[in-house]
Amino acid sequence: MTDDSPAPKTADARKRLAILALAALGVVYGDIGTSPLYAMRECFHGDFEVPLTRANVLGILSLMVWALILIVAIKYLTFILRADNRGEGGVIALTALVRRALGGERGWRWPVIAAGVFAASLLYGDGMITPAISVLSAVEGLRVVTPVFDPYIVPLTVGILLALFMVQSHGTQRVGVFFGPITLTWFCVIMLLGLPSIVQRPEVLMAFSPIYGFEFLRASGKVGFLALGAVFLVVTGAETLYADLGHFGRRPIRLAWFTVAMPALLCNYMGQGAALLGDPTAAANPFYALAPRWALMPLVVLATVATIIASQAVITGAFSLTRQAIQMGYLPRLRIIHTSAAQIGQVYVPQVNWILMICTVALVLGFGSSSRLAAAYGVAVTTTMLIATILYAVVARLDRRWRWPAVLSFALVFIAVDLSFFGANISKIAHGAWIPLAIAAAAFTLMSTWRKGRAILTAKLYAGSPTLETFLDDLHQSPPLRIPGKAIFMAGRRDVVPPALVHNLRHNRVLHQEVAIMNIRTEDVPSVPSEERVTVEELGDGFWRIVARYGFMETPDVCEVLDLARKQGLEFEPWKVSFFLGRERVRSQPWPLMSLWRKYIFSFLLRNAQGATTYFNIPPERVIEIGEHVSM
Repeated sequence: MTDDSPAPKTADARKRLAILALAALGVVYGDIGTSPLYAMRECFHGDFEVPLTRANVLGILSLMVWALILIVAIKYLTFILRADNRGEGGVIALTALVRRALGGERGWRWPVIAAGVFAASLLYGDGMITPAISVLSAVEGLRVVTPVFDPYIVPLTVGILLALFMVQSHGTQRVGVFFGPITLTWFCVIMLLGLPSIVQRPEVLMAFSPIYGFEFLRASGKVGFLALGAVFLVVTGAETLYADLGHFGRRPIRLAWFTVAMPALLCNYMGQGAALLGDPTAAANPFYALAPRWALMPLVVLATVATIIASQAVITGAFSLTRQAIQMGYLPRLRIIHTSAAQIGQVYVPQVNWILMICTVALVLGFGSSSRLAAAYGVAVTTTMLIATILYAVVARLDRRWRWPAVLSFALVFIAVDLSFFGANISKIAHGAWIPLAIAAAAFTLMSTWRKGRAILTAKLYAGSPTLETFLDDLHQSPPLRIPGKAIFMAGRRDVVPPALVHNLRHNRVLHQEVAIMNIRTEDVPSVPSEERVTVEELGDGFWRIVARYGFMETPDVCEVLDLARKQGLEFEPWKVSFFLGRERVRSQPWPLMSLWRKYIFSFLLRNAQGATTYFNIPPERVIEIGEHVSM
């Protein structure tokens, strides 16, 4: 449900826009909205802490303000949010746009698409670190209340995270309606926390001038450059703006930012800066230093709930990303559970959930504090943002037809900004920043191995299969025995005979009276309208060809395909048809077509992939599988 219509003119339209903006506030801005818990603290109390002076406080505040303006308000909300793929956003949608725009230009096609897939892989690392640092930083507020809670902070954080991952299978539909109001309450609270300190020290408002940021970087040298790694924490979560474009639309996302999220964040950061100027000891936890003592415990509870909501959005994003990667052929078929009958986008992927849970808990136990985790945080996000800038520049030039001066101006400005933050975060490699990069490298290796393995496997499988036209000519000249009934052969290619059909005819020497060859394709678009979903073509001699088209955010359904094909005159009922599927097994050959270690990975993924019967919603009692060994 999105709203990209012109400015609302009726009360109902304005009400709908407000509801969408409130929902966007809860889902889109949960992550970036909890950054005040740790961003300022890491600048003056972390591994790369800056000396606490007036000039440095104003300089850091200026950098934070302009990071929010340049990256969130201008780059994402003004530019990248326009690069929608039929209303959908996110790095996978952007990669699909690039792939379509490049067409057959092989020179640039592979490296650019590989960069997009790597950016998607980085989001898995973000999906592990975000819940860990967010929830841990909120619970650490108990330490401010009383040191008695100190031994229980990590166990309590682990318990909250375990509970969060345990309830994922139930979906977020029931509790999702509370996300917006709770997040709105959170933003109102952090704004109110910052205002009194700003009133006491209004000089912090001078930080709106970029001069203070430039002067800080000039005067502090290497220390100032490294501090950019902590400053960047204020915009972690900004990539969610683009990823959730399809759920809410541009206008609600922009409205939520400019009316609520941005003013609240600026007030809180300014308030923290003012608190530091008044009391340097507040650097240990400047966020909670803004609250009166009586409000600390309620604030800890609210912060914990806010970080759970932020974590939920990231986890759900990992599920959605996985489904898109499966559809685009970068991951094997996994079990996908739809948790909402009303919203098709809400899915649950058990394998991904448990991997995220194990890794997130391990990060909390391994690092022990949000300050140490902050050193590992940021690398994945800034790398994703850098790649998104490059991909958007490609789309702007090839698809949006920008002139070269406009493309170069955009690219030079924002690549310079992204590279500055990227360089500062890379310097934290030895402090744990290698972890999200290692996670991304592992995910990218799996994706690229599966993609290459499937290409080799498909080429080997279809090497001995004739074209459909040749097969029908031979069939007409030498007709085999035809038996009563109807059969469907699933095909990976549109114009080549499926190997299962070739083997069935070779071994059984019979064919059903009516045979349909079904090819399910994934397009470089998020969804395909139902009226364009299925094409049915009668080929003669009792043969039919069915081509079904799905978007990368949709799950194929054979029963749906046959229902739509029935409207075009093909009377194949799923409960009365025999479905023939291929089942491949990989074996070694003396000169393997891919390196041995990658072949082992591919074989493992192939063995553990969900069966086509379940994935395509084929009635299992109507399925006949034909096995084949393939040498690779």
